[in-house]
Amino acid sequence: MDALLVRERYKVVRVIDSREDYAFAEAVDILDRETGSCLLNLYEGPLLRRYLPCFDHLKGCAAFQAMFLEGESLVAVFRDCSGTPIDQVFYLGDDHSWRDRLYYAGQLCREVLNLSDLPAEAACALLLSENVLVDRLDRKIALRFHLVPMEEMNFREAAYLAGDQIRKILRPRLSSPREELEFLDELDRGSCLGPVQFYALWRSWEKRIRGAYEALEKKNFVRRWCSLLVGRLRRWGARRKRGGSR
Repeated sequence: MDALLVRERYKVVRVIDSREDYAFAEAVDILDRETGSCLLNLYEGPLLRRYLPCFDHLKGCAAFQAMFLEGESLVAVFRDCSGTPIDQVFYLGDDHSWRDRLYYAGQLCREVLNLSDLPAEAACALLLSENVLVDRLDRKIALRFHLVPMEEMNFREAAYLAGDQIRKILRPRLSSPREELEFLDELDRGSCLGPVQFYALWRSWEKRIRGAYEALEKKNFVRRWCSLLVGRLRRWGARRKRGGSR
């Protein structure tokens, strides 16, 4: 990583992550400046052998641009993406409307569905908080290809990580309807075996959650909070029958 150029084409702008046998850097393709910045994942030693077959399965990925050997390193090049890490957009005390929350939850779930064609170790890395980027200007969520090495990953782990991220968007609040909380309870039960099941679960609950919010919106202040209280009591009763701890 001391050299300014990788393969005499990619000019390294900054090294974002560096550890044993792995580095992640932002670069500029000097032969194609119209594409803007790109992301380089570099693997050496045992990681090279481990990740070489992984990238063979990424050829259908829209963000994947190139893979090659440079000296003793395996280099994978990806398109960069814009946005702010999810933890800086959705946090305790934020003021997003419920419509925005459902919109971005849907955006995230569609990105998760796209991960079903990727190797599990890549899917899990993409769902780490620093890689889930929210672009509020273009109103989209993008996953940054910072493919930090992760061992013994599987698609169930990817579903768990996706659940962690969607809980930040649909963070339980006093104004959360019972349907939204029950969706999060379903995620807690770990029924999703991977990205496809995760997306299917969201689709099965999305309309119910939206309908619950719209119904609450039509009520006056007193009736709205009475409905929320009744919803929580019903949820508590249902969880108690299932032996839930909350």
